Amino acid sequence: MAVAETEGALIKRAGWLSVYELFHERARLHPQDFAVEMGETRLSYAQLLARVDRVAAMLAGQGVGHGDRIAVVSENRLEYFELFMAAAKIGAIVACQNWRLAVPELQHCVDLVSPALLVRSDRCGEMVEQLDIGNLPVLVFGPTYEALVDAVTADVPIANVDPEDGLLLLYTSGTTGLPKGALISHRAEIARMMVLRLDLGIDAGDTYLAWSPMFHMGGTEHGLSALMMGGSVVITDGLDIPAMADALANHNLGWLLLVPATIEPLLAYLRDNNCAIKGVKTVGCMADLVPTETISKICAVLDAPFFNTFGATETGLPPASGHLIPVGADLSNLGKQQSSLCSFRLVDADGLEVAKGESGEGVVRGPTLFSGYWGVPEVNLEEFRDGWFHMGDLFEHRDDGYHFVGRAKYLIKSGGENIYPAEIERVLLADPRVEDATVVRKLDDKWGEVPVAVIARKKPDLTKDEVRNMCRKQLAGYKQPKEIHFIEMDGFSRSSTGKIIREDLETWILTQEN
Repeated sequence: MAVAETEGALIKRAGWLSVYELFHERARLHPQDFAVEMGETRLSYAQLLARVDRVAAMLAGQGVGHGDRIAVVSENRLEYFELFMAAAKIGAIVACQNWRLAVPELQHCVDLVSPALLVRSDRCGEMVEQLDIGNLPVLVFGPTYEALVDAVTADVPIANVDPEDGLLLLYTSGTTGLPKGALISHRAEIARMMVLRLDLGIDAGDTYLAWSPMFHMGGTEHGLSALMMGGSVVITDGLDIPAMADALANHNLGWLLLVPATIEPLLAYLRDNNCAIKGVKTVGCMADLVPTETISKICAVLDAPFFNTFGATETGLPPASGHLIPVGADLSNLGKQQSSLCSFRLVDADGLEVAKGESGEGVVRGPTLFSGYWGVPEVNLEEFRDGWFHMGDLFEHRDDGYHFVGRAKYLIKSGGENIYPAEIERVLLADPRVEDATVVRKLDDKWGEVPVAVIARKKPDLTKDEVRNMCRKQLAGYKQPKEIHFIEMDGFSRSSTGKIIREDLETWILTQEN
């Protein structure tokens, strides 16, 4: 029996690979290839591997071991990727903290994961000093940190990492409460890399531009994917438009992730400075959030299709990011296609699959899925019921694909009819004079609730009557906004991940009546 168990364990282990081991293989095979760059610093795979191994040994010397959490509070920097790969080597977990949070929110996020070590940058020092962290060891990027790395005298072995072991903790939006920590395993990260290759054709010749904050999946895992497949990563200190334009001029980019608010500023800079574009395979995000005119412009300028995504921190790019919109295509159809490496269904409140053409909540299974929310088993039991992850997002499956219709937890019930904000927002965002828009509910004596539109205009000549006319032409009467409010772009209250907080707008609308 003991021999059989040993044989089974050996066979099982031979099928495992960790994120670090895939990166190590690329460095072994192609040591001189370009791996990462930030500013004037550029490292080959061999140079990055040497740094990662020393950081791993330093972390072990600080007492960090298999399964321990490392909380990081820092802006984007090259050392972040070194920490990711070093943690992957020793089996530790990096909990990426959102430095945009208020101190009480950050306190909750740090306390939630009980870290063995906290690493911060100088820029985030004042915030960290306001936290109550007791005797938690703190390292600061800079001379002291580098001295610890330089003092390493011996390597540490690669940990026996199970594919289900966690690597990252990324925090989800706290629109209905405090943020939750989503645990992402080595298995999930490797599968997410495979989806990039299968659905986008990303390969070792492509560069990923990591500009979005590294407490988001956009700043972290797509860079990790690049390093696992032999590509390269250019890191910028957040939304640095000149640095991003420089990357576009000097590197062949695979997927250029651009969220809605970044597209127009980048377009303006590229136009005003007559910037060159070396090559982009695809650009984009969730197309429903972007005015169609803006989609057309960015695709034309970059000569790249638009990546019509629908994923989440919890799921990666799946379940519905399998659609590339060609340059110059008709944008009246923003239906989404199912991603690779997942099963996707739409279900009703009882968990039964809905008929085609009916709205249902998206549920997903597959290897890209996260490993649950940290420390909240009761939430996991609810969200993973019936063996599927329930996303809380509503779709209709039509002949031309999956159409997002809204969040399951934000529903406007007006006179017995269900209204999903995304149905109205799509009409508003299609007008080139609209910079951003959202729809919220308002209590009404007659109808129970009615929809209200809040719009940021690109051009001040857009009137409320024109908005009403466009809605009247494209929406059923009960879906048309009963009120229209114009605000500035910075008037939208947003979560840590950039989502508009509808509940805050509901409160603001009430104040306009007083």
